[in-house]
Amino acid sequence: MPYFALFYDTVDDFASRRTPFRAAHLDLVRAAHARGEILLAGALADPVDRALLVFKTADRSVVDRFVEQDPYPNNGLVKRVEIRPWTVVVPSEEPPR
Repeated sequence: MPYFALFYDTVDDFASRRTPFRAAHLDLVRAAHARGEILLAGALADPVDRALLVFKTADRSVVDRFVEQDPYPNNGLVKRVEIRPWTVVVPSEEPPR
């Protein structure tokens, strides 16, 4: 199953502005994780200017739907969204040789 990396470039005052939307965002992330769609998610630190969410899902439409529902980009906290297919080498789903 393919992997996708979702990057958010956040606004300068993201850490302070996210508070009213954080619970809804985390609920969305946790629901996607419970369904097995999101493997890892979090903000990059020092500075808090980007976030990375790693998806493992059949196709990109799952990631697109996540972004459409996420209160962070929908409320002006994200300046740029980037979704990239990711070729994962380790851990490999192939049996060791």
